[in-house]
Amino acid sequence: MNFLRGVMGGPSAGPTPSGAETIQKLCDRVASSTLLEDRRDAVRALKSLSKKYRLEVGIQAMDHLIHVLQTDRSDSEIIGYALDTLYNIISNDLEEEEQEENSQKQTEDLGSQFTEIFIKQQENVTLLLTYLEEFDFHVRWPGVKLLTALLKQQGPQVQQIILVSPMGVSRLMDLLADSREVIRNDGVLLLQQLTKSNAAIQKIVAFENAFERLLDIITEEGNSDGGIVVEDCLLLLQNLLKNNNSNQNFFKEGSYIQRMKPWFEVGEDNAGWSAQKVTNLHLMLQLVRVLVSPTNPPGATSSCQKAMFQCGLLQQLCTILMATGVPADILTETINTVSEVIRGCQMNQDYFASVNAPSSPPRPAIVVLLMSMVNERQPFVLRCAVLYCFQCFLYKNQKGQGEIVSTLLPSTIDATGNSVSAGQLLCGGLFSTDSLSNWCAAVALAHALQENAPLKEQLLRVQLATSLGNPPVSLLQQCTNILSQGDKINRRGSKVQTRVGLLILLCTWLSDCPIAVTHFLHNSANVPFLTGQIAENLGVEEHVVQGLCALLLGICIYYNDNSLENYRKEKLKQLIEKRIGKENFIEKLGFISKHELYSRAAQKPQPNFSSPDYMMFDHEFTKLVKELEGVLTKAIYKTTEEDKKEEEVKKTLEQHDNIVTHYKSVIRVQDQELEELKKQVESLKVQNEQLQATVTQQVSQIQQHKDQYNLLKVQLGKDHQHHSSCNDVVQMNGLQPEETSRLREQAEEWKRKLEQLEEQLREKEALIETLKFSPPAMGTTEGSSQTKSGLEVESELQREVETLRVQIHSQTTEIAKLQAEKQELLQQRVTLKILDLALWLVVISSASFSNLVPFINSWEFPPVYLLKAIYIPS
Repeated sequence: MNFLRGVMGGPSAGPTPSGAETIQKLCDRVASSTLLEDRRDAVRALKSLSKKYRLEVGIQAMDHLIHVLQTDRSDSEIIGYALDTLYNIISNDLEEEEQEENSQKQTEDLGSQFTEIFIKQQENVTLLLTYLEEFDFHVRWPGVKLLTALLKQQGPQVQQIILVSPMGVSRLMDLLADSREVIRNDGVLLLQQLTKSNAAIQKIVAFENAFERLLDIITEEGNSDGGIVVEDCLLLLQNLLKNNNSNQNFFKEGSYIQRMKPWFEVGEDNAGWSAQKVTNLHLMLQLVRVLVSPTNPPGATSSCQKAMFQCGLLQQLCTILMATGVPADILTETINTVSEVIRGCQMNQDYFASVNAPSSPPRPAIVVLLMSMVNERQPFVLRCAVLYCFQCFLYKNQKGQGEIVSTLLPSTIDATGNSVSAGQLLCGGLFSTDSLSNWCAAVALAHALQENAPLKEQLLRVQLATSLGNPPVSLLQQCTNILSQGDKINRRGSKVQTRVGLLILLCTWLSDCPIAVTHFLHNSANVPFLTGQIAENLGVEEHVVQGLCALLLGICIYYNDNSLENYRKEKLKQLIEKRIGKENFIEKLGFISKHELYSRAAQKPQPNFSSPDYMMFDHEFTKLVKELEGVLTKAIYKTTEEDKKEEEVKKTLEQHDNIVTHYKSVIRVQDQELEELKKQVESLKVQNEQLQATVTQQVSQIQQHKDQYNLLKVQLGKDHQHHSSCNDVVQMNGLQPEETSRLREQAEEWKRKLEQLEEQLREKEALIETLKFSPPAMGTTEGSSQTKSGLEVESELQREVETLRVQIHSQTTEIAKLQAEKQELLQQRVTLKILDLALWLVVISSASFSNLVPFINSWEFPPVYLLKAIYIPS
């Protein structure tokens, strides 16, 4: 410890050792000491000296520090000191003061050399990855910083080691889930370095749920209002998505585009944005552009464009576009972003055409943007962005092209002059005194005619009023007039730029439009002007103009329909050969593709120029030049006979094209019919499946019915056997089946008689009861007894008694007779019941029990007990 105190600045008796000697002693201490505390103090001392004596510590102590990492894993403190020391050795992020002090000593990149020494043994990087799994802050954070420094110094080599390391990338992804913001934020910086220019690692990181975690961090930090952490997350997202089609598709399929919409929510008051918010929003817009970049595969770009419209992201961007108080650089980047979101997508282009600026009266957004483009007071980058937006709006959008051209036609011009149209703005820019406005308006109008022959013909109808008292001039004639005047007009900016823009417009207009070529050749001054420009020996800056003039003259030859006798193909070629020379003409034509600015414009669609002087060529025009250059060269060298043959071939091809067009229409109709038939087949298939299901159900029901029928058939056989046995019994008792009906009739007849007799019996019984209780007639004797004598009375009474006796006897006889008749009727009733039972037995022998229920219920006295004894159902 006394030794360390001396090293760290304590009092010492001898001379002060140099830095290299002190470091050597500390390294010996780390290597030889057996006590952990001594080694820890020595490593701490090395850490304190590593910034000032970076070279010495790196040379002498690196191996000892790596050995500490390998052997002293159990002590987190010494591991943290060792990692910090290695970071100081390898990292070039030194403080400014230290950089100034050590600038003379650092003659070479020490960080890169020390990194190469460290990663020479791949086990060192693998060991470092294991320390990133430690939760201890003093181990994990230095490990993250050290690995980040290694990636900065030797990125590809370290990436390869991590890629082949088991679970290497997954360990690093866990840093984003750390609850300590310092480690999480440095983990984002680490992943930035890890994912640079390595598609394999980018895919692994993306499939380790990186998008979800990064978007969560951005949301937690406040979206565009967040700090530098949001900026770091956006840079990492750009690394993962840029030029990586797999990750872009994964981002879209994961519905992460929808989560980008809240980023662009701006308020009404947009003044006073912080620099960090501007940076964040700029990166967010760039991230949207990464997903819809024209360099991406068309299918992927189209799907992202549709998703952005469906989730409302495009609408949100248009809101920023029309908002007030938005910083100029954000507005410019927003215009570029909207441009690529709508480029080539009809649905998005239609929506953009419907957007109006919040003005009074409301104006279409496209008109407001064009006003900025032709306004020379606006920033150059903003004007370029508006031009790009206009080009993207018209890209593969024939509907939009027609709307723009229609604003130039006489029938649609607003006579009141209250509103400004897009066509009027383009004409105003085309003929202004600002060369940049001339070029932008000419290129914008050329895009309105791109690959649209009908509009090229319609644009020939446009008439311009040049001055009072003079007749109107066609737009084509006015363009050629300005082109021929050239240097005579005093313009602001490059005069070459104006002529280049007009020549680009004329070449686009006349290509593939013989009628426009005829109109151009009808002006007798045009051809001499072109031949004069091509034949002159001008300076280098005029080479572009000469090349474009040669291109325009070649288009007049190639698309000439020979309708003008003085300007037929062969005469124009003779004129070129006499005044210019074919070789010279081809040489001048080659000036275009050999120009440096042509190569730049051909790389990407966006017109991105550092200054107005470099604004010469348009991306779509470079495609046209590439397409026509070889064709025009062949056309110039062709003879008259070859031209005739070519004309015949063209006519044949036209006929062939007509036939092909006819058959295409027939095929289109047949395709529609086929589609309808396919739909019918599909519907019939559905019906067939339903009917099949119905048939299957009915077959099962039929089978069930068959089973029931067979069961009933078996039961019927048993019933038939029982019926036969009953018939045998009846026949054995002398009853034939044909007698059944007769017995039934007799039973009915006896039943009626029985009812009559019962009625008579009730009447007789009532009469008997009446006779029993009726008093004898005494009224006359009582009257005569008062006048007659006793004898007469007595004899009379005896006679009456005898009379009463006779009456009682006769009544008694009658009662006995009636009782005998009653007994006889009762006997007959019992006989009828027996006959009825016999008949009932005959009936039940030929019927099932269920059919006998109504019959049993109709019988007056159903002998159920007898049924149970006689009939047992099978």
